Amino acid sequence: MSAPAYDLGRHPAALALVNRHRLRVWEPLPWILALAFYFAFPNHLGFGTDLLVTILFALSLDLALGYAGIVTLGHAAFFGAGAYTVGMLAHHGIWNEPISGLLMGASVAALIGFASGLILLRTTGLTLLMLTLCTMALLEEAANMGEKYTGGFDGLPNLPIPPLFGLFEFNPLYPRVQYLYVLGVLFLCFIFVRTLVYSPFGRSLTGIRENVLRMHAVGAPVNWRLVTCYTISAAIAGIAGGLWAQANAYVNLSTLSLDRAATVLIILVLGGYGRLYGAFIGAVVYMALSHFLAQVYPTAWQLGLGLMLVLIALFARNGVIGLWDMLRNRLMAKGATMRATKSGPS
Repeated sequence: MSAPAYDLGRHPAALALVNRHRLRVWEPLPWILALAFYFAFPNHLGFGTDLLVTILFALSLDLALGYAGIVTLGHAAFFGAGAYTVGMLAHHGIWNEPISGLLMGASVAALIGFASGLILLRTTGLTLLMLTLCTMALLEEAANMGEKYTGGFDGLPNLPIPPLFGLFEFNPLYPRVQYLYVLGVLFLCFIFVRTLVYSPFGRSLTGIRENVLRMHAVGAPVNWRLVTCYTISAAIAGIAGGLWAQANAYVNLSTLSLDRAATVLIILVLGGYGRLYGAFIGAVVYMALSHFLAQVYPTAWQLGLGLMLVLIALFARNGVIGLWDMLRNRLMAKGATMRATKSGPS
């Protein structure tokens, strides 16, 4: 006797999960807009490159915080590790080929993420938050004290980055190559993260975030999955840091600063965490608004940004994406009510 067919129509949760895997009609839009920006704003590609790097950095944090529920305020440790690896290898003439240098930066960041995750992820809550912050502070101080290798407070300027694939030269004044290079790496990393979060491993991370006790009860290796996720997240953050160093041809202590770690956290909260495209929306809104407010109110631009963040926190449960979901659900509910009223007895 054959097993009964699995009717997705009777299992809305399963149907919703299948639908998430499918490429939706609007998903190519961010990539089309990114390519359009390249042609429409050739004089602002430096800003665009920084924006793409920020999106990738926020995406790496979203994997840890949004999907696995790992609360961290020290994610810049991995961004800086990738940046300094690429910078030191290039500055000291050890290795400066862009692609392989980027992979080395990701490997170092992943190693630091794995080693620290084995210890840090045994804790939770405020303890975990402080330990991640301390890890970043230790790396920042190590970079400051290792002046012989890292340049100390002044960093490593004028990094000799060779042409990409031996053909396309990096030009700090006209960063066309840098923009397309970063966009290509961001696209590949996004495809990887999208595949990961919709895989059984990614769904288990969501289960850990929602109810860690239940995941323990069903026999899931919770700690190892968190460490694995933390390591992957660190590697992607290292790629973002390496891209930043290659695109700007320098690296300094700002890559390991609390300001950078706090900014990417704000970006993720602003856009919406645990939603993949929250990193895109948050980075665009934050950087565009910061740029605009800095021009209008050079001495008090952070005040306007802070007010906006307060409003988002009060009225949007999960950032801009959460606000959009709320408005869409209300419109759908209103439409359903109107249809029910019209179809009712006269």
